[in-house]
Amino acid sequence: MPVRTKEQIERDEQIYQITTLVAGRFTLQEALDKLAEAAVKITGLKACSIRLLDEDAGDLKMRSTYGLSEEYRNKGVVNKDDPVIKAAFAGEAVVLDDMQDDGRVLFKESTIKEGLVGQLTVAMKFRDKPIGVLRLYSGKPVHFGDDDIDLARAIGSQCAVAITNAKLYAEAIEATRITEQMRLAGLIQRRMIPEKAPQVSGLDIAAKYIPCFDVGGDFYDFLRLDNNRIGIAIADVIGKGIPAAIMTSSFRGALRAYSECHCGTDDLLETVRRLNKMACAECAAGEFISLFYGIIDVSKKNITYCNCGHEPPAMRRGKSFVDLNKGGLVLGVLPNAEYQSETVQLNENDYLLFYTDGLIDAANFDGDIWGRNRLLETFDKCHLGSASQVINNILAYRRRFVGLARQIDDTSMVVVRVAKSSDPFAH
Repeated sequence: MPVRTKEQIERDEQIYQITTLVAGRFTLQEALDKLAEAAVKITGLKACSIRLLDEDAGDLKMRSTYGLSEEYRNKGVVNKDDPVIKAAFAGEAVVLDDMQDDGRVLFKESTIKEGLVGQLTVAMKFRDKPIGVLRLYSGKPVHFGDDDIDLARAIGSQCAVAITNAKLYAEAIEATRITEQMRLAGLIQRRMIPEKAPQVSGLDIAAKYIPCFDVGGDFYDFLRLDNNRIGIAIADVIGKGIPAAIMTSSFRGALRAYSECHCGTDDLLETVRRLNKMACAECAAGEFISLFYGIIDVSKKNITYCNCGHEPPAMRRGKSFVDLNKGGLVLGVLPNAEYQSETVQLNENDYLLFYTDGLIDAANFDGDIWGRNRLLETFDKCHLGSASQVINNILAYRRRFVGLARQIDDTSMVVVRVAKSSDPFAH
């Protein structure tokens, strides 16, 4: 076994130090600067430059140097079609013995002024894909032998891994930051959704919101208009994530403002028309809002409502169901859309079920949708009891159907039961 020289041992130790950068928690620029400096110190040459490929621009950006002036760094653009770059990307170790007299060198005046003579260029690759080049420069004539080329390739390989690791680390930090922002946005959004249903004499009201992600587009709200009337709104802003959450917040604020200004039952359609114009102004192409807005008058025992393209709430009366589907188009499509309202009398022990499509679009592992028919069958089975019990029973049946399959949409439910003021479940 051949005896390794002191120089070989020292060089191997220096290469090992470069490998430690791969696992280091550095920013991309920190990693590049450390690698450029290490490459010069290991080889004992004059300078080093690291260029990274910009796929969109088709050129290589100077990202770090060691031993080069600022003027040389900014000397000009190096294109990926440059003959030296093309050869390096093809797998060659490109050696220029005299940069000052080589036709492949584009910026000879800058090269002479910088005092550069020899150059060795190797590609930096990650998973066989070129991501940039490492260049070593000498200030005097030098012969780049096989050992120098092997060393440059080893350094370039470690550079590629360290650069990729630094990028992934930066992406991980950004992902963590975004995740935390989403979590906080979700907390803020859930504060907008009432924690519990209001207490209204003669009504038993319960509600449930199950978010699918941190933030979403579902919401419901209760608006006390006077001692006898309460507004109930449930909506679904088409979209996911922060954009839908922002629109939801804005829309909820507008709903409350317009309802306070037009709080009469006869003004319900004016509230809807104003909400539609607001949605048309705010929604981008392909975005819209489905809304059901109803006002229950407990003194008159009726509900006046307008359904704007929302899943029709089901009113269970005896053994039959009535869909509350009178209204018009979803909000945010046509500024001058026409809407209609309807007033329905309420009887004792009538149940009203309001929900978003996340409730019925839930799917099991086989891709089967729970669907509205199963919802109504379940509603029929468990309609007796308090409004809260009805919600819990419906969700239990749905959970039994979908199992542990991951859902992709929020679920919102509101159940109202018409009861006597003396009923133990009525507030």
